[in-house]
Amino acid sequence: MTPSNDLARYGYRQELSRQLRFRDLLAYGLVYMVPIAPMAIFGSVYAGSGGMVALAYAIGVVALVFTAFSYAQMVKAFPMSGSVYNYAGRGISAPVGFLAGWVILLDYVLVPGLLYLVASVAMHSTVPAVPVWLWLLGFVAVNTVVNSVGIRMTAVVTRVMLFGELIVLALFLVVAGWAVATGRGRFSWDAFYNADTFTWSLVAGAVSIAVLSFLGFDGISMLAEETRDGARQIGRAMAAVLVLAGVLFIAQTWLAAMLVPNPGVLLAEGDVNGTAFYDAAAVAGGSWLATVCAVATAIAWGLPNSMVAQVATSRLLYAMARDRQLPAFLAKVSVRRSVPINATLLTGVVSLALGLYMATRADGITLLSSLINFGAMVAFLVLHVSVVVHHLIRRRSGNWFAHLLMPGIGFVILAYVVVNANIAAQRLGLAWLGLGVLVLAGLYLTGRRPVLSGLAPTQAAGRDMERV
Repeated sequence: MTPSNDLARYGYRQELSRQLRFRDLLAYGLVYMVPIAPMAIFGSVYAGSGGMVALAYAIGVVALVFTAFSYAQMVKAFPMSGSVYNYAGRGISAPVGFLAGWVILLDYVLVPGLLYLVASVAMHSTVPAVPVWLWLLGFVAVNTVVNSVGIRMTAVVTRVMLFGELIVLALFLVVAGWAVATGRGRFSWDAFYNADTFTWSLVAGAVSIAVLSFLGFDGISMLAEETRDGARQIGRAMAAVLVLAGVLFIAQTWLAAMLVPNPGVLLAEGDVNGTAFYDAAAVAGGSWLATVCAVATAIAWGLPNSMVAQVATSRLLYAMARDRQLPAFLAKVSVRRSVPINATLLTGVVSLALGLYMATRADGITLLSSLINFGAMVAFLVLHVSVVVHHLIRRRSGNWFAHLLMPGIGFVILAYVVVNANIAAQRLGLAWLGLGVLVLAGLYLTGRRPVLSGLAPTQAAGRDMERV
């Protein structure tokens, strides 16, 4: 069965352009995760983990491997855009799908705004003559134009940007490795385990911060309707990206941990200025390496990373809108470009407004980071439940390993991380979920209760969904 026929089974037309190959998905996922992402939040994870920053990232990889496995199971069952929204809605029930989509919106809608803000603040500190708001406007404008042209243009640009990021990372790894080998650092395994500071709750709290670097591998699932080779490639790409990025994250944070100039001060006071990684880079190679890493991080977050985040967000809005669970204008697809144009433009506008507002708050970056992590992890928990309900209970698959053990372990690990997450993030995240429940109640009261096409056996497989 062709990928287009897969969509027809659920009453959808093939509106998006299927141009992406495995290598495009791999580049997309890596760019979304940003191979040098830990450089921006290294100090926070280091302080939060008692110096065991590499351990925090290693646990993050292990935890999310189970999540990637669950994604692979559900994308094969439901090969369409929408990610957890569709998987929970079709695997459990439409109302649960709506709430899952609402929760993950907290991640997807806020992520571009956070990325633009972090990048703009960093670039302003490097080039003070250009204000933060102008950097924000420039980043949003460039990415919105590229994403509006079409998915092929996005894929080309992200591959070029990824190559640049990998060059900077390779440069740091070589210089830092040589610095440790020649005595400018302190060779140690403390970044993986330190008996003096280790507690599971401490590490779990740090993992909840480190997870920010891993967000993005799940965004590949949003491209299920734009891949040439169908859903199987989505699962393969997600697993490959997660493991590859995890190795890169662990390597760079381990080296940086051995080069931190004042580890005691960093543990006691935290990374107030967000420069801990760049301070370590300066120890390794001098101020030039610190500047290269800082500028590369800013550009990576402001252009390629936020570019693909905008793509993922627009696909989620598109998927929910075509099911009448968001305003119908968000389901409009450009006939010429085969992209959800209104959803793309709205994402750009919201990201700009959010970034400008948060730039006025002293806690803007911290607040956004906490909310994004909480929303993503709660959505992942729902994903694991969807696997069990759809495959093991509803379809009676009998595959206890794939449909109970793997999602069960993933659920337990992430639940522990959520419980140990930032208290403010828990409160705000639950408040957002409560708002979603009220919106869902409003949909029922107005006669627009969540209904997903293709669920009932009596529905015509090839019927086009009507837009209202």
